[in-house]
Amino acid sequence: MSDITGIHHITAISGDAQENLDFYAGVLGMRLVKKSVNQDDPGTYHLFYADADGHPGTDLTFFPFRFSAPGKLGVGLGIEISLAIPDGSIDYWRQRLSEHGAKLGEEEVRRGERVLTLSDPHGQHLALVETADERQFTPWPRSPVPAEKQVRGLHAVRVWERDLALTASFLIDVLEFSSYGEENGWHRYGVGGGGSGKHIEIRELPDTPRGAWGVGTMHHVAWRVADEGVELKMRERVAKAHRRPTEVIDRFWFKSVYFLEPGGVLFELATEGPGFTADEEPEHLGEQLVLPPWLEPQRDAIESALPALRPAAEVKG
Repeated sequence: MSDITGIHHITAISGDAQENLDFYAGVLGMRLVKKSVNQDDPGTYHLFYADADGHPGTDLTFFPFRFSAPGKLGVGLGIEISLAIPDGSIDYWRQRLSEHGAKLGEEEVRRGERVLTLSDPHGQHLALVETADERQFTPWPRSPVPAEKQVRGLHAVRVWERDLALTASFLIDVLEFSSYGEENGWHRYGVGGGGSGKHIEIRELPDTPRGAWGVGTMHHVAWRVADEGVELKMRERVAKAHRRPTEVIDRFWFKSVYFLEPGGVLFELATEGPGFTADEEPEHLGEQLVLPPWLEPQRDAIESALPALRPAAEVKG
């Protein structure tokens, strides 16, 4: 059994920060639980959206690089981020998203679950997946979306790979995932039964060019581990597989190890804690710009370089 318990968070690259905030908080109704900066490039925001308590597994984050070029979909890149929605809510979401000008795609059925595909304002491919799977989730009472319809968290990530076998063997032999078979060309691998929030789906496209990061593309997927002890154990396994993991990096709200899986997708191992309440009270998450302690001496310069952000335009309905 894998020491990974599911997806911790997924990070993507967006354009304008205000447009990103208005869509994910104002239209999708997720809570902005942390307004911070990219710790490796403090000249841009790092925005974190999640459930009311910021549980790991509900957390979708963005680097808003407003002057960057669009990304290029291709192998070695995350192609779609899927979000869990309650069973029976897809009709609500289709109507809500249509009313607010979202770019809707087709409705599908994947492994018996209804799915609504769409793109966010900057081109990121998303899917809302109806699921009855048990989730760690706290509704956000100030969301414009009723509690019984709210996004429950991250459902899965889809990626394209040039060579399925290379990535599959790494997932199974090193990260101790299980295979859950193929449907319509998508191969599922996961942990803990492979349910909502606990799997990745891969499509093999050997003749497709390599993807490139940019606005509208996924940057990395972080896998959840209990604590730093487990993280170090997993890091050793990754290192023995010659994937050259980073040292443990303190992100203040969790600790991280990064590496490229064999097909080129950037993976992260992220610990459960300390969590987003380490530096803010639960009722005030996401209201102010917060910086990790080592960036506090640069606060004035950082704030002056960032565009102003107003609260999301909360769209009822």
